[in-house]
Amino acid sequence: MKFENFISGKWVEQFQYKSFDPTTINREWNWEDPFINTLLERASRSLAELDAFTLIVPDVDLFIQMHITKEANTSSRIEGTQTEMDEAVLGVEQLAPEKRDDWGEVQNYIQAINEAISELEHLPLSNRLLKRTHEILMQGVRGEMKAPGEFRASQNWIGGSNLNNAAFVPPHQSQVLDLMSNLESFWHNENIQVPELIRIALSHYQFETIHPFLDGNGRIGRLLITLYLVNKNLLRKPSLYLSDFFERNRSSYYDALTRVRESNDIVHWVKFFLSAVIETSGKGKETFEQVLVLRQEVDALIIGYGKRAENAQKLIKQLYSRPAITAKETAALLGVSHQAASSLLNRLVEDDVLRENTGYQRNRVFLFDRYLQLFTD
Repeated sequence: MKFENFISGKWVEQFQYKSFDPTTINREWNWEDPFINTLLERASRSLAELDAFTLIVPDVDLFIQMHITKEANTSSRIEGTQTEMDEAVLGVEQLAPEKRDDWGEVQNYIQAINEAISELEHLPLSNRLLKRTHEILMQGVRGEMKAPGEFRASQNWIGGSNLNNAAFVPPHQSQVLDLMSNLESFWHNENIQVPELIRIALSHYQFETIHPFLDGNGRIGRLLITLYLVNKNLLRKPSLYLSDFFERNRSSYYDALTRVRESNDIVHWVKFFLSAVIETSGKGKETFEQVLVLRQEVDALIIGYGKRAENAQKLIKQLYSRPAITAKETAALLGVSHQAASSLLNRLVEDDVLRENTGYQRNRVFLFDRYLQLFTD
């Protein structure tokens, strides 16, 4: 199938509405536009450079957890949650009650990512894995009554208040299983010669068009990108997440997907997707570089802490994966008294390594603010 000849699908008459029947994508793909080749080369190179950083950064899994937290927060924010990064790293008891529902959705996303990545160590990417990931995403939050972990058995829609005024109506529920089976076959079809970044660009479009779940399709569809790249060994660690790019270019993102369905313009979507990979990979490399610089500065500072240096290093290492902590948690982590833990935390505040977040005299929360800002800016 040549991109320039692609027909995205057709509208099918249902009872009192029309649903979109998308063209299946498990086939050969090629294109005439030479700029796609240029973008594909740049995207592949940028992704490889980002992946190389995960080999040279010490304790990289600590920092990957912050990438995951940022992705969970950003992807959830696209869907309407209001949690900020400095709230996402807190414990539930440290949040105002009105913020806990949104916080819970972000925490579910973090758990869903971590469990899915772990599963990929033993099993290939599959619809079964996506269903399990969706089940975790929906547990105990808004959407928990919308068939978590199961493809939909009823019609859904995007935009509008009902099927008659919806902006887009995905395929009828009777088509979902066959369409998702075709998509899964496309991921692993060794009889066709399609570059992996092109496959996942097409796969993300197709997943969002099928909209196989009653809720959570945006988040699962964006997570699918990272899972695919890890599964295909383009990334050894889950270090690339496109939600930040998609959020900053939200109208362009939705427009690019819509143009495929309305105008068959798959070329525009693929260019947009590859541009997202290029920019996001570059920002990811910059973040890793900034992390290394910060780590060297903090390590040099802590050397001057004398007998407390070892405990300070242990504390900072913990904060790289979750940059928020209380005196009680610090005391338990280090096996010291509450007074000794508070003294160490106060020293780190004085040295501008940590920031006390509450302004209270008791139950104070300390943020590794300089580190957190690397994932916030």
